Amino acid sequence: MSTNVQSSAERATDTQVVLLGTSGGPRWWSDRAGIATAVVVGESFYLFDCGSGVGRQLRAAGLDIDRLRGVFITHMHSDHVVDLAGLGIFGMFGLEDHTGPVIPVVGPGDRGAVVPASPRATADRGVLYPQDPTPGIAGYWDYSMRANATDLNDRYRDSLRPSPDALFEPREITLPTDLGFHPDHNPVPAMDPVVVYSDELVTVTAILVQHPPVAPAYAFRIDTPDGSVTISGDTAPCENLVRLARGTDVLLHEVIDEEWIAERYGDAGTPEAQTMIDHHLNAHTGIPDTGRIATEAGVGTLVLHHFVPGNRPRDRWETACRFFDGTVVVGDDLMEIPVRAAASRPVPEGQLV
Repeated sequence: MSTNVQSSAERATDTQVVLLGTSGGPRWWSDRAGIATAVVVGESFYLFDCGSGVGRQLRAAGLDIDRLRGVFITHMHSDHVVDLAGLGIFGMFGLEDHTGPVIPVVGPGDRGAVVPASPRATADRGVLYPQDPTPGIAGYWDYSMRANATDLNDRYRDSLRPSPDALFEPREITLPTDLGFHPDHNPVPAMDPVVVYSDELVTVTAILVQHPPVAPAYAFRIDTPDGSVTISGDTAPCENLVRLARGTDVLLHEVIDEEWIAERYGDAGTPEAQTMIDHHLNAHTGIPDTGRIATEAGVGTLVLHHFVPGNRPRDRWETACRFFDGTVVVGDDLMEIPVRAAASRPVPEGQLV
């Protein structure tokens, strides 16, 4: 068994995927940081999700924030956005000399309707923050910056630092008006990928994926001069993801251990436990299906990340190679995967990296 880990000094100038954090769920796991991925193209990088510890992981990976071109958020679950505010606020000190274009923060728009109550609920629990219960990325950014106004005005007025709003710009993904999207009744209509960002190095496209009750939830594909990378976001198996990932060189896919679901919740018998079983089965992808999706999409390398739970024995994740004849990578924090190598090397049957 070999690994694809490289030090910063060994990093080539072509495209690299850096797994900054690989855990899933709103928990602090002992061995894995929160979900975040950098796609490095030459001297620039693009950040996908901002889980717990992303700033420290960027430093550990040798990725200075002044090389950041764009931030992309798959969906509004806290484990994917919890450190986005920190990126904006601490960026006042890493981007004080920034002269390039404003850095876009691309993500979902407002859900548009509060999530329905669980069918297993025994009583109506009401709605938290009813004045604005379902903000998208623009609302999240605005509320986060406002909550830190005391600090920001200190830094802006007294320390002469730039405003976070002069450095970052939230941009909500706009879906085609004729798509028929509805967060409850039609959250994952069949669709073609939509371009959400492009520059001279990359084109980023997005597609809706299945992560109920969260909607909209997106997967992203990044096409670079060296090859393509698709990031599933949180999703159950769905045709939209297969369409987006078709022929991609590297597919980063979330994964849940279906055996753990039964071990963790199977004997509880409470409405809360049954609700968690429902969510995990309907909103995530089990180990066998990650391989089946990679096969159907014809990808080069399958990389597992966003592990639920984040402390499962590694050999459980390694069983994914039974279901995919290409290369399977069990991700670790700070692992680096060269996209050019993944795209060009022959793929042995059932190889585990």
